[in-house]
Amino acid sequence: MSEQYFASEPSVAHRPGSVHVILPGLHLELGTDSGVFSPRRLDSGTRLLLDIAPAPPATGNLLDLGCGYGPLALVLAARAPGARVWAVDVNTRALTLTSSNAARAGLANVTCVLPDDAGLPSRFDLIWSNPPVRIGKSALRVLLAGWLDRLAPGGAAFLVVQRNLGSDSLQRWLAESGWIAERAAARSGYRVLKVTGARHLAGTAQ
Repeated sequence: MSEQYFASEPSVAHRPGSVHVILPGLHLELGTDSGVFSPRRLDSGTRLLLDIAPAPPATGNLLDLGCGYGPLALVLAARAPGARVWAVDVNTRALTLTSSNAARAGLANVTCVLPDDAGLPSRFDLIWSNPPVRIGKSALRVLLAGWLDRLAPGGAAFLVVQRNLGSDSLQRWLAESGWIAERAAARSGYRVLKVTGARHLAGTAQ
């Protein structure tokens, strides 16, 4: 593709669409557009995470890292109306879509921000992410380390990664870096990794 979904200001022409997220007791119709991740359908990795992740905490700060047009963030917000959901992305078009999708769904507990926003909390009780693996292995590890270090005590992260894009090596790196990383689910070439525990190996190479 000529322009990646993790561009901060997509220049590709707008091509609005919609995607339906249907889960037990929940139906969301989300507006999408070109220049964001998987704009024509709910991708299989995100679907797997939504199918297997346990219910989120009822309160606290919950993070959707790399929110795209918002399927993970909005499900978190709908399932945990007493929590604050932080939808984070470098892509401003994605943030605009997530914000409008949350407003249309009546989910006032979603806050859409860039990764360096000063209002972001220092700790998160839960992280859900379909991370941008195509930024490259080194950049991805730096990205994940920074956010996983902000897990609150007792918190957990659920990361979905394709096997052929490095899920197994990512799991090994997470464990070597001091987190507890276990495979929570696998389907159709995707792996969901559950990450817990505080990193304890100082100076681990990225």
